[in-house]
Parts: sequence; C-alpha cells; structure tokens
Amino acid sequence: MPEYNTLLTVAIPSPLRRLFDYLPNPDMNIQQLRPGMRLSVPFGHQKAVTGILIKVSTQMVAPAAKMRAIHGVIDDIGLDQDILSLCQWCASYYHYPLGEVCHLALPVLLRKNTPAPQLLQTESWQLTKTGKQQTAESFGRAKKQYVLWQLVQKYPCITPDTLKTAGISRTIVNTLINKGILEKITIDSALFNSVPTQPISTSTIALNPEQQEALKRIDIQQFNTYLLNGVTGSGKTEIYLQTIAKVTSTGKQALLLVPEIGLTPQTLERFQQRFNIPVATTHSGMTDRQRFNIWLGARAGQASIIIGTRSAIFTPLPKLGLIIIDEEHDLSYKQQEGVRYSARDIAIIRAQKNNIPIILGSATPSLETLHNALNQRFIHLQLTKRATAAHLPEIRCINQQDASLSPEIVHTIKETLNKQQQVLVFINRRGYAPTLICQECNWLSQCNNCDCRMTVHQFQQHNQHLHCHHCDCKTTVPSRCPHCHSAHLQPLGQGTQRSEEELKQYFTVPILRIDKDSMSRKGELKSALSLVNSGQACILVGTQMLAKGHHFANVSLAVILGFDNSFFSSDFRGAERMGQLLTQVAGRAGREKYQGRVLLHTQFEGHPHLQILLKHGYNHLAQQLLAERQHNHMPPYQYMALIRCHAQQSTIAIGFLQQARLLAHNICPPTHQIQYLGPLPATIEKCNNRYYYYLQIKTKERKQLHFLLTELCWQLEQQRQTKGLHWLVDVDPQEV
Repeated sequence: MPEYNTLLTVAIPSPLRRLFDYLPNPDMNIQQLRPGMRLSVPFGHQKAVTGILIKVSTQMVAPAAKMRAIHGVIDDIGLDQDILSLCQWCASYYHYPLGEVCHLALPVLLRKNTPAPQLLQTESWQLTKTGKQQTAESFGRAKKQYVLWQLVQKYPCITPDTLKTAGISRTIVNTLINKGILEKITIDSALFNSVPTQPISTSTIALNPEQQEALKRIDIQQFNTYLLNGVTGSGKTEIYLQTIAKVTSTGKQALLLVPEIGLTPQTLERFQQRFNIPVATTHSGMTDRQRFNIWLGARAGQASIIIGTRSAIFTPLPKLGLIIIDEEHDLSYKQQEGVRYSARDIAIIRAQKNNIPIILGSATPSLETLHNALNQRFIHLQLTKRATAAHLPEIRCINQQDASLSPEIVHTIKETLNKQQQVLVFINRRGYAPTLICQECNWLSQCNNCDCRMTVHQFQQHNQHLHCHHCDCKTTVPSRCPHCHSAHLQPLGQGTQRSEEELKQYFTVPILRIDKDSMSRKGELKSALSLVNSGQACILVGTQMLAKGHHFANVSLAVILGFDNSFFSSDFRGAERMGQLLTQVAGRAGREKYQGRVLLHTQFEGHPHLQILLKHGYNHLAQQLLAERQHNHMPPYQYMALIRCHAQQSTIAIGFLQQARLLAHNICPPTHQIQYLGPLPATIEKCNNRYYYYLQIKTKERKQLHFLLTELCWQLEQQRQTKGLHWLVDVDPQEV
C-alpha cells in the first residue's frame, strides 16, 4: 500500500534543470526546516553535496520507491526568503538550473559541505543616550575627555585604531564609561574596515536646479525605476548620496552597484567621509573570508550601505530601502560565464519585489533603458549641465594613418602640462602592439589555440613576449619569421605599453599606465589615483579602466588613439558601444575648473554616427540608433536569445545546433512572429582549442520566447549529448 511521507524538495548544483526529492533524516525535527537552508545530501556517486531546501511537502509515495534521505542540516545559515525568491526568478528567466543559481548567490565558504566559520568580533565604543546629551561645559577642564567626546560623535563607533591615531589612551575611555557617557560594544570584524578612519563631513553639496528637481522626484516610499540620465560631470553621485541619506535616516539599507573593482575604493572613501554609519564593499578582489564576513554583516543589518560589483546584487539585506546601479549601461553587469544574468535587470526585479526605488545612473544609457524611459516605463530624470558649471569638452578629430603621437598631439600635451594640468591618453589595447608582422611575407603572429592574433607584450625594455588574451597562452618572440625565415619582424600597431614608451621620449612628468597588466597588484590602482588626485601635472595612459566613472579634477585634455576599430564591429550593438565609449572618455576632461579639450585620432571623421555624436551628443545618436533597431526588428523592439555551444570539433557544435533548430521548429515553427538564424560561428570561432557557435532566436513577444526556451531546454536535456559538448542559453545577450 502507498504511504504518506514528508518530502524535501532540494536544489542541487548540477547541469540538470530540475529539483530533487529526498526524505528527511529520521533524527531531525521537521518543524525546524525552512526554505533556503543548506542541507547535506547524497547525489549520484557523490557522498555529500550542499543542496538548498526549496520546500517541504507531504506526498503519497510507493514503499518500493528508491527515495534517499538527506544527511542533515549543515547549519542555520543559508539563503533568506527574498534572495531565494530572486534566485527562482533568475533561474526561470535565464533558463538555468536553480541549484547553480542558488550556489552563485552564496559566498564561496557557504558552498562547501561544512558549517560556516565563526565570525570574529572586535571591541569598540559608542556614545550612550546620556553621552549624546552632554555639552562642552560638561567636561570642564578635562580636555582629553572632551576631545574623545567630540571624536566619538563623528563616527558610528570608535575602534582601537581610531584611538591610537588620535593619541587617546584607554584610561580616558574607561573614565567616560564610568561616567555613563560611553559604552563598550563589539562589532563584527567584517565591518571593522567599514568604520571610517577619518572624521565625517556630513555637509552636503548645494545642488543646481536640475539636481534639485531630480532629487525631489525620487520617491523613497515605493517602487519606481528612475533613469538618472546626466551628462558626464553633472553630479549624479551627489544625488546618490543625498538619496541614500534620506533612506538610511529611516533605518533602512542601501545597495550601490558599480561596474569595476577599481571604482570601489574611491567610492568607499567618498561614502565613508559622508556617512556616520558602516559602509562596506564586496567584490571579487577580496578574499573568500572577507566576502563572507561582509555578507554576514549585511544579512544581520549591521552594514547600512553596501557597495559592490555585479554579484553584490545577491547580498542579503533585510532592511533594503534603495538600489542604485551606477553606469547602468556597462557591459560588466552582464555575466559572460555560467549563469548569463544581468545584474541591472535582476536589481529592477529585486526592487519591485521589495517595493523600493531603484536608480539607474548613466551619461550614456543603454538603448534598452532609454527606450523604457521614452515609453514612460521608467521615470526619466535628465541633467543637461555639469554640476560645476563647466562646459562639456569639444571633440576635435585628427586624421593620421597610425595611432602614434602626431606633432599636433605632442604640442597640445606639452601646452597642457606647462599649465600644470593633467592629460589622459586613451587607447583601448593592452600590451605593446596588437600583433607581430613579418615585413617580407606579411606573416602575422597567430595563436595556435585560437582564431586571433597574439599581442606583443613588453615587461622591460627590449624584453618582449607574445601573449594571447583569450586562452592566456604565452610564448617568446621568434628571432625569425616562421614562414619565410626573415629577420625583419616588426610590432604592428599601438598598445598602452608602446604609447607609454613613446610618451616618455617627449615628457619628463610622471606617466601612469592604467590597464589590467599594470594594476594587477593590490593597492597599485589606489596609489596611482592618489597621485592623480594630488593635482600634480602628469599623464595617464590606459584602457577602459580610465573611462568608467572616475572623477579627475585636474584633467583638462583627453587624447583618444586607435579608435577606428569601433566603427567596424560585427555586433549590432557596435555603434551604441562606440558612442558610449567616446562620450565616457571625453567626459573625463574638464570636469571642474579647467575647460576640457578632446583630440580624437580617426580616419573616419565623416562617419554618419560619429557626426551625429559630435554635433548633437549621445542622446541624439541613441534615438537615431533606436530608429534603426526598430526598422531592422532588433532589440529592444524584439526579444532575443542565443543557444550557445562549444566543442572540440566544429562539426559536433554545428550538428548540435542544427538539431536544436529542428526541435525549436517543431515547438514554434518560424513565422513573422518568431525567427531563427544559424548555426553561426562566434566572433572568435576557435578559442582555446574549442569551437564556438550559436543559434539566434528572435520573437515579437517575450512570453513566446520563454515558452519556446522552456520546452527546448527540456527536450535538449533528454538528448544524448556527445562527450565534451557544452551548451547554454543566453537570454538578452549583450554580445553577439
């Protein structure tokens, strides 16, 4: 006879898009189970893996059914209900296994099948209610007690390091404790570094009329998506700060996402100088233990403001009152490996679920976001002027054959440095030169593992090697051409290293190269930016790391080299990215007291998209591109997904996608409502000895796209896959 059993539905980190049922351990208390708990379960041949409890139910099960029991609950630290709900939405929308998404949302230390490590605590001190009521006269001639009382008012709490810096002994602290003015508390070591080390400056910056109007329209009491569309230097960050101040004054938490790790230190410093509450950061540059500690501090409600990169969207925040996405257009918000989620889009869903506002800030909003604002799905807040009243820089084109420094550029840089101002030289290529060429037979240094050329890198003068930026293969520079054996090998093109070397031939001021290679060590970027912020005349040369959100008060000249590749992208988003990059780089110049100038090296000054951008600005270009997208039936006017796959042989990848297309045709035959394209090779067809292809699907209705993907994924999972073949779904792809 069948019998009723308690079943535990568990999400397991596996490629299978399904959940798994288990029986509870006979010794456990069923009443203590809650969704989101971490469970230790047997799975396949693995004795114990970490699963996430999704639900507890009672079902009729046949006695002969081979149900396995869980080993037990790992501990009481897991996914909170709101994060679990967010993971379920993410798995459903991006068509990815829920178990994999849940593991992505957990800190690395919680993905292990062991209890969470203990959190260390540090002693500190804060004012009591009596202490807050004291006046200067209360301390009489006790000057050191008065100094400590003044100091503790400027911090959320006083740590031993703060005491040491201020030269105050523990004796003075104990005296104020005995008087009932101070009290001892313990704070998690996770938040120890989030406590400011400098006195707080709570004074706000006066807003111009446009900023005041934008701030006034942001309602912190309910869900709305706001596009804060302000030109570079228009004071978007000040609006962030003042909105966060409103939210945190009610006891709620705020989450700020930034696109790059390099932006978190300067953002953290600015926020710590402004708020008398713990401000914490989380990003991939931190250790697993540091990120776990911050995660716990945020989950406990102790961190009032969290600043992080893409994955911080899954940070548990029980009192969340505001989400801000800075530089919302940035490609780094879209995960390009594993779960292909967009942190920006998940943030909007999270804000909606919590009925709180979300602000998307950018000088160059993505076409999808701008489309939503123009159609009044988002509230459009515009800042058309710079906050400092400085004018936007004019962009002047310089036509020359290569990306080297022309006499005109050298003269303009020299003129700028003589005024004790700073110069930014942007070239979006790492290394010394994009490739190596034989001057006799035109052989090019090709990677053996990938369909791309190897970049020439130089660590010391005349010490070069070849490096593939896709598979990370490195090799020495050959002394002779492998094809014709000529010794006439020459680096072709310009990279950041070569530009740095060339600049050093002309100028003696500090030249700071800022790219992934030069800023790989901890603290190097912070040290470089400290020199820039000191105001000393210098030259910054680097890649997109310089273009994202930095505020360089003393930079008055931006030189943009090697930009012409931006006009020939095979991606339909190429023109959009070109406009965003050029606008963002130009926006680093002339942000405060100096009028900005921009010199753009290009042979395509007459390009129609460039002409619109130069004459009318990014928003006019964006509206032109939206009209082109609508005419060509491309996003955001239609919805797109890619079935991506890679294998060790191209025929295997192509065969799989041909089969996927046939299955898709059976589910939803091609019509004017739904279109299929492919299989097509990826931009780099061969990478790291694997072949990459994709099938493109476009529909007029989002609902139809997800219906198709749900059925197609289920059918593809039933197929017997060739060994070594990997496939995934990419919904709303940002790179095609």
